Amino acid sequence: MELLMSIVIGIVFSVTIYLFMSKNLLRVVVATLLLSHAVHLLLLTMSGLQRGAAPILSFDAEAYADPLPQALVLTAIVISFAVTALLLVMSYRTYKVHKTDDLEELRGSADE
Repeated sequence: MELLMSIVIGIVFSVTIYLFMSKNLLRVVVATLLLSHAVHLLLLTMSGLQRGAAPILSFDAEAYADPLPQALVLTAIVISFAVTALLLVMSYRTYKVHKTDDLEELRGSADE
């Protein structure tokens, strides 16, 4: 299962790099969203995909799942949601002010 997840993570990272190299501002925002999801999958995969009961006090379970990677990923999801919302608002404001979302046009000229 870890091998399959590693392949999926590699595909998501390559799609992210492709979107980062585009000239559209909205695609760059989607790339940051995909990058954060890829990192979440990477954290969960590198911690080991374990099956087991929830770590609640009961003595009848054979194995317990580690809650620390899940807590880290949950915190990272909340932070990436906030960053994505901020980037969406900033890109919307940039589009309203400059009337374009093309990064080459937003770059400006050399004499500025």
